[in-house]
Amino acid sequence: MPALSILELVRVTENTDARGALDNARDLAAHAERWGYRRIWVAEHHNMPGIGSAATSIVLAHIAAGTKTIRIGAGGIMLPNHAPYVIAEQFGTLARLFPGRIDLGLGRAPGTDQLTLRALRRAPEAADTFPQDVLELQAFLAPVVPGQRIQAVPAAGTEVPLWILGSSNFGAMLAAELGLPYAFASHFAPELLIPALKIYRDRFKPSQQLNRPYAMVGVNIIAAETDAEAKRLATTQQMSFTNIFRGARGLSQPPIDDIETSWSQMAKAQAMRMLARSIVGSPDTVRMGIEALVDETAADELIVVSDVYDHAARLRSFELIAQVVDADHSHDGGAI
Repeated sequence: MPALSILELVRVTENTDARGALDNARDLAAHAERWGYRRIWVAEHHNMPGIGSAATSIVLAHIAAGTKTIRIGAGGIMLPNHAPYVIAEQFGTLARLFPGRIDLGLGRAPGTDQLTLRALRRAPEAADTFPQDVLELQAFLAPVVPGQRIQAVPAAGTEVPLWILGSSNFGAMLAAELGLPYAFASHFAPELLIPALKIYRDRFKPSQQLNRPYAMVGVNIIAAETDAEAKRLATTQQMSFTNIFRGARGLSQPPIDDIETSWSQMAKAQAMRMLARSIVGSPDTVRMGIEALVDETAADELIVVSDVYDHAARLRSFELIAQVVDADHSHDGGAI
């Protein structure tokens, strides 16, 4: 079985405010550390009332302060929204505070709508320079060279490991060209998973950071004692995806008994296309689903979204997943 990690959504729910969501993320990380998960990442999302991780580096500091060994990272920072220099300063500071535990995953999408992009003071064409921005950021995290006039303090020399995130072939090609680990967002964009992994592995060029391809696959997994209970818990995420299509990005909603009452056939088709690779069920069902996914993808690591409304039920889902995978073998504290 591959290494096992968590993508934490920092969900603000109808019963949990932003502070509660941040504390729940920290609590999950502490449990995940004991269960053998390798890393926990949070993503940059803006103008979404149901997600509390917009100030990503600050959220990571909060989570890291409540843990000791698990790796903490961005999955990811949407680099077109920022100057690479500022991101180097932020993540270099995290690396000084929590040495040997920080990851920096980088995405090319804005992670928000065009109106919010203007509020961020970023031009839509900022994504066009993503490859150059990745290299600039990498240089700021590297040791200072003679004659270097601009240093990212205290980031220089921390060499925070970079990851390229993607949901299309572009990220796969860039990660391969730069010799960086690659994480594919099949938890919401599953259609190009297999072609992207092939491109990444076929074109990979070794680098100072990484000598062979390393592929992480994002997957929605919801585990419970029975298939029926897991399917009920999964309705929270199904409603969230449906609301995205409706333009109603509100708070996370509690599960319901019959999802068919909450969506149209068109909304169902759209949501289920994005959730096509979800694994939902009892431990036996989850085990079979994970084994099939790993056989198909040869993933080095799975990063799991378990979008469960109730915090205790979410903890139980991640605990069951860890038991299925026996994640303890994968937690070695290494950068990869």
